[in-house]
Amino acid sequence: MVILVTGANGQLGQTLQSIAEKYSDIEFVFCDSKKLDITDYDNVNAVFDEFIPNYCINAAAYTAVDKAESESDKAYAINVLGSQNLAKVCKMNNTVLLHVSTDFVFDGTKTTPYTELDEPNPTGVYGQTKLDGEDAIRELWEKHFIIRTSWVYSKFGNNFMKTMLRLASEREELSVVNDQIGTPTNAVDLAEGLIKICTTYNLQPTTQNLFGIYNFSNEGQCSWFDFAQKIFEINNITIDLHPIPTTSYPTPAERPAYSVLDKSKIKKTFGIQINDWETSLRNI
Repeated sequence: MVILVTGANGQLGQTLQSIAEKYSDIEFVFCDSKKLDITDYDNVNAVFDEFIPNYCINAAAYTAVDKAESESDKAYAINVLGSQNLAKVCKMNNTVLLHVSTDFVFDGTKTTPYTELDEPNPTGVYGQTKLDGEDAIRELWEKHFIIRTSWVYSKFGNNFMKTMLRLASEREELSVVNDQIGTPTNAVDLAEGLIKICTTYNLQPTTQNLFGIYNFSNEGQCSWFDFAQKIFEINNITIDLHPIPTTSYPTPAERPAYSVLDKSKIKKTFGIQINDWETSLRNI
């Protein structure tokens, strides 16, 4: 089995590289943006011709939520045109496409976990381009798994956990929003889940119609304040931490007030056991 991973230098791409050796029966091809620029159709086509992957995990994305408001063309190129290019080339090569999406496709007005059947309604450029990318894939290539996730963190790249640890080393007190509710996702758990989808489908590719949209995050829910508090507790860091409302921390892009995802579908379909977010935070 050959799995090609785009965005190899990103947070999820590096996490997949860190666990790849556990899967000796899988040949991973990791491509950063220099090797594989998903906005360049000819480049995508050439790389697929070279490696002929059975699966493509698209971990390449424009994820700068606030900057997207002023860089909409760049966000669109990567999140929409890039997704289109991958879907077209995957179809030509009969490659199964696993595309990582986001809780930002929702507006956050619900008070119960979002399911795959809930109507998306993004409030910013980032969420809209991610939704448009999903739609492009669904329209162009039936053999796809779209995995929506949230609040991803790891020891790689830029993320909330690493930011909190850095700020704690620089300051004696810190204020964190406490009225946005969601679920942190350990990138290792997400990466393992993506590989589980590939291996499960690979065993029975013709007997199950498994394609479609799935939610994946860790279990449970918390605010960003709760998340920060737990990060400091686990790392034995003493800091004066203050909860604040979103209105006290304005940002160019609106954040969903509630973005907890229901994982029932992915657990039932692929037999995936999902850790509680606190357990996974301790694991890292």
